[in-house]
Amino acid sequence: MPWKHWSAERLGLALAVLAALGFSFKAIFVKLAYAVPQPVAVDAVTLLALRMAFSLPFFAWMGWRAQRVAGGAGLDRRTLLWVVALGLLGYYGASILDFLGLQYISASLERLILFTYPTLTILIGVLFLGKRLSWPEGAALLLSYAGIGLAFAHDLHLAAEMRTVLLGAALVLGSALSYAFYQAGSEPVIARLGAMRFSALALLVSTIATLGHFAATQPLAALQQPLPVYGHALGMAVFSTVLPVLMTSAAIRHIGAGRTALVGSLGPVMTIFFSAWLLDEALSWWQLGGAALVLSGVLLIGMSRKRTPTAQPTTTTAPPPEAAQQAKQPPLSSASVKAQPQ
Repeated sequence: MPWKHWSAERLGLALAVLAALGFSFKAIFVKLAYAVPQPVAVDAVTLLALRMAFSLPFFAWMGWRAQRVAGGAGLDRRTLLWVVALGLLGYYGASILDFLGLQYISASLERLILFTYPTLTILIGVLFLGKRLSWPEGAALLLSYAGIGLAFAHDLHLAAEMRTVLLGAALVLGSALSYAFYQAGSEPVIARLGAMRFSALALLVSTIATLGHFAATQPLAALQQPLPVYGHALGMAVFSTVLPVLMTSAAIRHIGAGRTALVGSLGPVMTIFFSAWLLDEALSWWQLGGAALVLSGVLLIGMSRKRTPTAQPTTTTAPPPEAAQQAKQPPLSSASVKAQPQ
């Protein structure tokens, strides 16, 4: 096993790249599941329920291990309410909107829109938390949304109906906004419970809500899907949720949360190329230019936060909704935990 002889930095970078690869594949798995030939394509609620059900044993183990190893403060009523609210907002809400949006837009555009949640977190702080917008953050906003505009124009050009693209983009933007609110509100809970314990609990809340949503809106027979659908849902659970979460935690221990988050910026670019390769989605210079602008905005935020002593580098540059759980480092900001929705 050659990696046993790698330096900590090299191993950390490799783990961060693999985590970004796993997270970038989530949209690919969703699109592949929707495309499985059958009389009626699997719906978003059923597919998300399958993904979360397959992930549930891993989430439960992570929560048990975090509680046993790290200990930590007990769950008083207020903390429990915050965990439930943030779990619903950051994982259940963001994920269901994302899955619905992928029914209407390309995986490439979905990943770019979803990756704007760091800039949305900044806007939430400015609008609702009394924070000020610095010039690097303002420039990052302009770059990111100019990139979204380019990719959006590409999808509009290819779409048969403009309304379809608008609906899908609005749903995914709602997903990014939901996750941004989750990030903005989770810092005090993470400081109390620790990053990994909080993330495991929030994911458990999301799983229960997702299965409850399925039970309330879908017949049990909806779980009877072709074998490829189960395979794609299992792939999402293992390769685009659980393993990337664990690899992200390990990468943070080796190279730090800031560098891990910056490596995670590769995700949208990976999704664009995988979409062209596996889904036969069109690959254009408009998409590549849009991706470059969005990534430039996210990286600008990360670098500006790093230069500011009082800022927390990972608040706006963490991996997208599938990446939220990190190692047991209670002081980390809310963005250093996760797993896109996503």
